[in-house]
Amino acid sequence: MTPIEIGAASVALIVVLIYTGLYIPIALGLVSFVGVWIIRGEPDIATALLSESIARTISELTFATIPLFALMGLVTSKAGVGKDVYEVANFVFYRIRGGLGIATVAANAVFAAITGSSIASASVFTRVAVPEMRRFGFKTRFSVGVVAGSSVLGMLIPPSNMLIIYAIVTEQSIGQMFIAGIVPGILLAIAYGVLIIFLAYLVPRYVGGQESKEVAAEDWANLTWFDLVGKVTPVLILVFVVLGGIYGGVVTPVEAGALGAAAAILIALAKKALTWRDFWEILVETGHIAASILFLIITASMYSRMLGIAGLPTLFGEFLIDMDLNLVQLMVIYVILLILLGTILDTSSIILIVVPLFLVVLDSFGVDLVWFGIVTVVGAEIGLLTPPLGISCFVIKSTINDPTVSLFDIFSGAFPFAVTMLLVLIILIAFPGLSTGLLGMSFI
Repeated sequence: MTPIEIGAASVALIVVLIYTGLYIPIALGLVSFVGVWIIRGEPDIATALLSESIARTISELTFATIPLFALMGLVTSKAGVGKDVYEVANFVFYRIRGGLGIATVAANAVFAAITGSSIASASVFTRVAVPEMRRFGFKTRFSVGVVAGSSVLGMLIPPSNMLIIYAIVTEQSIGQMFIAGIVPGILLAIAYGVLIIFLAYLVPRYVGGQESKEVAAEDWANLTWFDLVGKVTPVLILVFVVLGGIYGGVVTPVEAGALGAAAAILIALAKKALTWRDFWEILVETGHIAASILFLIITASMYSRMLGIAGLPTLFGEFLIDMDLNLVQLMVIYVILLILLGTILDTSSIILIVVPLFLVVLDSFGVDLVWFGIVTVVGAEIGLLTPPLGISCFVIKSTINDPTVSLFDIFSGAFPFAVTMLLVLIILIAFPGLSTGLLGMSFI
């Protein structure tokens, strides 16, 4: 077999291995090692490639943002910040038909600004929002669908681990990627709010919640604005420390992650919501998150190098160029590929595997890689809501611990939100300025 044939076969083999249930990083590492061995004929070269991928990945200071933001998110979740944000959002929106659904989206958007994780958002708001929405009379399928749909905001609104990974892969500024995610994140949250109002008025039987005003009025009759300010202040502090520090040019993203984690710990201690045992469990979970992401990045880096040795990225780029596609046609192909891969791969895997293949052809179009990163994250995030993988949906299923709520219910409830994401993605592709417009106003 020629190196090109080996590279092409590796892509198909990885898909097969993933479908058989093999852990994605293991599949990437195994295929990469064997591929280089076959191409070069020496196992020592494959071993050296693995060693180089590990050394270069671990030595990158920017990867320190991953455990730091993960730590901040876990501490704030333990401190009940997500619950506080949800209560404030409920108080603001409960008078609107479908208002608790809008409150869930709004709270998730705010929570995303201090966690950067869709998984954390899905887990927290499954515990917080779903029981409340069902108590207020909202249908189960709608309730879990709102949580699943709005959880993906954690991957787009900064700080976002996916934007960090994309920035590293394409050698872009993490700060610029964070800024570029602000408007698209807000746009997606607004689109979700419009969708919920649309469903509440046109298909009220699907949404439910007609008695929510009466229930909410009783719950919050004694709630004062002072109480609301107290609940939202920790969030404002974290947003100011992390995003204000980055956008103001005071700290780097890594330093902002450290400051945010420290601030979150102080907030949790002030609320008396963090014991030594809790802190140890959070540190262990942070280690698990960081290790899994870094392991994936290491093996994906090795796989990218194997494809480079095989010459597949160059050949793929030349193939696309020879097809004489315009940018619109190229983006259609790319989005379809993202959505299809999103059904079997997580977002970080898609970024690490697919983006390097398109970099060659993107140069010929003069594409802004910051805008392309936002398109990539939104397109890949649709897969979080679609079967068979649908990570956010599986997280909700495992968290809700209710046998009456099936995976079908969750995927069905998330479907309108996946369609809305696709519509927003089309808008972002048609109007790149929505992603890049704030960059000219930045000091970064």
